[in-house]
Amino acid sequence: MKTKKDLSITFMGVKFPNPFCLSSSPVGNCYDMCAKAYELGWGGVVFKTIGPKHYLIDEVSPRFDSLTKESEPFVGFKNMEQIAEHSLEENLADLRRLKKNYPNQVLIASIMGSNEEDWCELARLVTEAGADMIELNFSCPQMTSHAMGSDVGSNPELCKKYCEAVRRSTKLPFMAKMTPNITDMCIPALASIEGGADGIAAINTIKSIINIDLEKKVGLPIINGKSSISGYSGKAVKPIALRFIQQMKTNPKLKDVEISGIGGIENWEDAAEFILLGCKTLQITTAIMQYGYRIIEDLTDGLRHYMEKEGVDHLEDLVGLANKNIIPAEELDRDYKVYPEINEDKCIGCGRCVISCYDGAHQAMKWDEEERRPFCDTTKCVGCLLCGLVCPVGAINAGERVLKENRKPKNLKKIILQDSFQKL
Repeated sequence: MKTKKDLSITFMGVKFPNPFCLSSSPVGNCYDMCAKAYELGWGGVVFKTIGPKHYLIDEVSPRFDSLTKESEPFVGFKNMEQIAEHSLEENLADLRRLKKNYPNQVLIASIMGSNEEDWCELARLVTEAGADMIELNFSCPQMTSHAMGSDVGSNPELCKKYCEAVRRSTKLPFMAKMTPNITDMCIPALASIEGGADGIAAINTIKSIINIDLEKKVGLPIINGKSSISGYSGKAVKPIALRFIQQMKTNPKLKDVEISGIGGIENWEDAAEFILLGCKTLQITTAIMQYGYRIIEDLTDGLRHYMEKEGVDHLEDLVGLANKNIIPAEELDRDYKVYPEINEDKCIGCGRCVISCYDGAHQAMKWDEEERRPFCDTTKCVGCLLCGLVCPVGAINAGERVLKENRKPKNLKKIILQDSFQKL
């Protein structure tokens, strides 16, 4: 039974029935795809990026590849596809049709130009077509023109100039979609806000070479014997996305700017993490490409149950709760260490912890030959807890907390009282 929780959220002045949106990508490429997403309950659609009439899209084939690990079929995903391949007229017609048939659903037009005139014209056209808001794609890493995509997003001056151009052409709220192919995202994000953007979308895909064919000695996918660098997405990019979002939300000049989070969201737990770091809406591509639009039911149900557990009735109340708990490394408490605690009932005696500790940590986990069980030599243990991470059955948790030598006990007492300490 579904819990009665309010998943609606207001982002850049527009109310969404829930935070989940199709991101600007192959998953929202035409009317039929977006209509199906609306019907299944997605909170909004970012229509695949629309380019200027003069820019010809000519795609390669094949254009996808995946990164796997052990039994996982999809850890990361490589996409060489560019912006919408349909004509400008077709794309605008689809926008108008979507707004006519789904007037109460949120429709976001993604646009990308190569100069100020392009940005002005595209903003005007999608506004006239009925979009509720606009996303400026400053970040696609596989465009064939250096005047478009991530080369723009890494140039703060261009970000500001193109945002100013769009602001002159529309009264709609708009966000700038940032590239992660940069050291400090705060710089172009701030430039975009100064240029008139109302919010930020982050992150787009990461420039990558995902695999190499060892026999043919060429990257994958192979296009007539060659390959190229292009965008990397999927679960593997989530930590990078969260890092950039946290940095923006803790920047004094950007902390109040609203963010649409993107990057490796597959399930409700991922979604909750982005929300707790300050995102108001969430955009998804790779998980849809793997599992289909049907994941929306698990996303919304899972988020409702999490809200129930947290005693929260409105999703808005969760936004940004984790930002204050992520601090600079030099401010972390270094006065204590935590020894591992082995659950003898769960332990299967596989020895994984001993091997990993000896070969990859501090040789503190020992092997009892007689009992065929591991134990911890606390004289060597530094409390890294690698052993718990490699245990295949979850038999090792965080145990006793002890002060380091010559440290004062006041900090230890503070730590013990914290409810947020999590076991592995």
